[in-house]
Amino acid sequence: MERYVLTLRCDDQPGIIRSVTEGVSAIGGNIVESAQFSDLETSQFCLRMTIDTSLEPGETVRDTIATRVAPLDPMISVRPVSKRRRVLIMVSKFDHCLNDLLYRWRTGELLVDIPAVVSNHEELRLEVEAHGIPFIHVPVTRDTKVEAEASILRLVADLDVDLVVLARYMQILSDDLCRALAGRCINIHHSFLPGFKGAKPYHQAHERGVKLIGATAHFVTADLDEGPIIEQDVVRVGHQEPVEEFVRRGRDVERVVLSRAVRNFSEDRILLLGQRTVVFA
Repeated sequence: MERYVLTLRCDDQPGIIRSVTEGVSAIGGNIVESAQFSDLETSQFCLRMTIDTSLEPGETVRDTIATRVAPLDPMISVRPVSKRRRVLIMVSKFDHCLNDLLYRWRTGELLVDIPAVVSNHEELRLEVEAHGIPFIHVPVTRDTKVEAEASILRLVADLDVDLVVLARYMQILSDDLCRALAGRCINIHHSFLPGFKGAKPYHQAHERGVKLIGATAHFVTADLDEGPIIEQDVVRVGHQEPVEEFVRRGRDVERVVLSRAVRNFSEDRILLLGQRTVVFA
């Protein structure tokens, strides 16, 4: 038996579940898990389902189900669980998010393939190569930004990448690159959005005497730090704590939030709904 993850989004209408289950029946499938959501504001229907079937190959499974649901005019994906998502990690000099992702990947907690790590600096090469993962240095300056981003896009295509993860990659992506990676590039923002913007959000929070700090994982869009939010979390802080403690706790939250977002993507739990996301638990 092979397990598949089916995701579907379409206009909300009668007969959706019937059409999907007819497709599952046609492949001799067994529904293991199912979750759905009807959005009243957009009249959109979202579905995530896991299915076991002995029918082969995977293309036949997808085509059989797609034929049954075609009258719904859906956006549909049917992926065998054994076909892992391919994740390209991009990083600069901060290594806490990178190391967390690599640890979860190495221990089998994060079931993805990592074909390469890209950085605009050389500092983290040894850490990456120690895991047997290629490290690709793509330097970025004001004069070379266009060429650098073209190189990144070629890597995404050549490595058959499903998801680009900005694990504290400290470069602003151009509008063109954001559009090219729409819906498949996740960033970790070192703040609970919307919130303090700029290079030192924890310092701003400390100066304002906040009691909660956090992090936000979101899809990258041309609107800086305003893409659809996938995951967030916060921790409490107090007036007696120095700014260094804010930074330390903030990095802890960043690691956890980013790993949750990547895991949700790798398990097909995220569906885009305009500027929002539906994330099935």
